[in-house]
Amino acid sequence: MQESTKQTAAVRQVTVLGAGAWGTAVAMALAQRHDVMLWGRNGAAMAAMAEARVNQDYLPDQPFPAGLKISSDFATALAHVARPDSLLIAACPVAGLRPLLAQLKAYPIPNVVWLCKGFEYDTGLLPHQIVREVLGDSVAGGALSGPSFAQEVARGLPCALTIASTDAALRERVVATVHGGNLRVYSSTDLVGVEVGGAVKNVLAIATGVADGLGLGLNARAALITRGLAEITRLGATLGGQTETFMGLTGMGDLILTCTGDLSRNRRVGLGLAQGKALEQIVQELGHVAEGVPCAKAVRELAGKLGVEMPITNAVAGVLFDGDQPPAMVARLLARDPRDEAVQR
Repeated sequence: MQESTKQTAAVRQVTVLGAGAWGTAVAMALAQRHDVMLWGRNGAAMAAMAEARVNQDYLPDQPFPAGLKISSDFATALAHVARPDSLLIAACPVAGLRPLLAQLKAYPIPNVVWLCKGFEYDTGLLPHQIVREVLGDSVAGGALSGPSFAQEVARGLPCALTIASTDAALRERVVATVHGGNLRVYSSTDLVGVEVGGAVKNVLAIATGVADGLGLGLNARAALITRGLAEITRLGATLGGQTETFMGLTGMGDLILTCTGDLSRNRRVGLGLAQGKALEQIVQELGHVAEGVPCAKAVRELAGKLGVEMPITNAVAGVLFDGDQPPAMVARLLARDPRDEAVQR
């Protein structure tokens, strides 16, 4: 991981595609220093947002900066980033990335940075693999990831992120654009490692929520987080990620935040499961996407194909999709044979 530069960024044009909580928060933060347009596909919702100057559905207590532009017209949003030094940010769930990219194919975009974390369920692909399939190699792409709650970023609280891309010019552009104010940005070439960490930590947050909901204590929470990091590292290294990446912001950092923070949607899924609630009820009550739910199934299948041992992930998937009960999940994890921790198994 390479530390960000400290130079002052020039004002740039930025379009954020996706007006959920995280997309809105990023747009709000960047609009403090840049010319930013936030796009959403629901015309009525975007019109209401433009009039009220707040995203009432996702960030109701955080008014927009004066300069933030709002649009539901896709062509207008893309025209906003026509300049060579502009930045296009895709802020949709993993499930929505492929159709959004298909829309982008009709436009001459120089780059795209995505915020989503997870595996595409039908294919098991990471976001950068989806981008390559849809847009090819001619468009520079990168993942902006790290420990970040939308509510805190929207409030202007400090946050550190990592831009991962194999394109050096794009990494420099993202750092020059995003780094500043209360946002600190590091750079990495390890797309696989950054994306695996961002995806699997959501599954482990569900496990930690279950443990907390069952009242298993702080010792159990620490064990789950630590052994969860071992699972992330095993899968990520098998897929080609760099081991040191999982010790950084997008690995250990994001894992700690999502497993322990009260704002974590995935942790709240686990808490609901421990209370005996049905998954459908939990998701409905959240009102937001909890990426760890579909990711648990995708990761279990991928790990099985690759022969990667992921007992916590498998246990979470069992509760979510196989009818297993949370106490039985815990009992099975505790009953596993002892092993040498040094070999990361």
